[in-house]
Amino acid sequence: MRRGGQLVAIIVLAGLAATVASLLAGKVWLSPAVILEGLRTPGDQMSDLILLGLRLPRAILAILIGAALGLSGAVMQGLTRNPLAEPSLLGVSGGASLGAVVAIYFGLSGAFAYATPILGLIGAVAAGSITFAVGRGGGTLTLILAGTAVSALAGSGVALALNFAPSPYAAFEITVWLLGSLSDRTWDHVLLAGPFIALGCGLLVSTARALDALSLGETQARSLGVDLERTRLIALLGAGLAVGAATSVAGAIGFIGLVAPHLVRPFVGHQPSRTLLPSALVGATLLLTADVATRLIPTGSEIRLGVLTSLIGLPFFFWLVLRMKRATP
Repeated sequence: MRRGGQLVAIIVLAGLAATVASLLAGKVWLSPAVILEGLRTPGDQMSDLILLGLRLPRAILAILIGAALGLSGAVMQGLTRNPLAEPSLLGVSGGASLGAVVAIYFGLSGAFAYATPILGLIGAVAAGSITFAVGRGGGTLTLILAGTAVSALAGSGVALALNFAPSPYAAFEITVWLLGSLSDRTWDHVLLAGPFIALGCGLLVSTARALDALSLGETQARSLGVDLERTRLIALLGAGLAVGAATSVAGAIGFIGLVAPHLVRPFVGHQPSRTLLPSALVGATLLLTADVATRLIPTGSEIRLGVLTSLIGLPFFFWLVLRMKRATP
């Protein structure tokens, strides 16, 4: 427990450093003194507008989304007892992407600025509902297969929208959104996604005891009084709300939910409940750091956040597969 507490303290310090860097970094660099003054006495100066209107909501969104992805990944891996599981496993991310693409395709995003995240959230909840309805009563494997089918269906819908995009601009806007980004996000996006992420994370945390029991196997979990059907429903609903809201405002951001639990597990042991909080904190820190990196990497235009997390996460994924292969007798 003491080791886990030290780990949490280290992650929190790293997260605070990443938050400060997020407030400092950009095309216009701000000094620490300007940041402190802007937070203490907000004014109408350009630096205050950049800090409070652009960078602070962007940093808060990165923390919320990273925590949602990290926590969801830890719960999915505990629920399925599969180290390769991540939030998109149940089709939630694909549903959110399809909902947002529908808003762009039919021009709703141009008529109403927040049509994209709202329809993305609706798509996430709808996808999660379909996954649970199809996989209900068939066990964890059936739920995973149902989620895979829903993800494939949502991916087909996105591909269809790109194929029949009404204009090159619509196709470009869809593609850019799918790459994932936190640029130009405002307090309205924080207020839209924040409550759903908080509620979803609360539901995910409530599964901690059941996940510990599930690590012994489904039969043993039932003998300990765990309602597996209820646990799956809560986990799916929590992931749907948290990851759906995150995807709806930031686009598709991969691998954070896969990587975060594996980074903390060697330090806290293999008890699923002990990985939840550290995974959320590591997810937030990773996404904050990646978002800062998108602004610092010298490219012609800002590299998209989803692209960067994929470039970082893919080598880790292959390493994880090779490690599992070596461990298999």
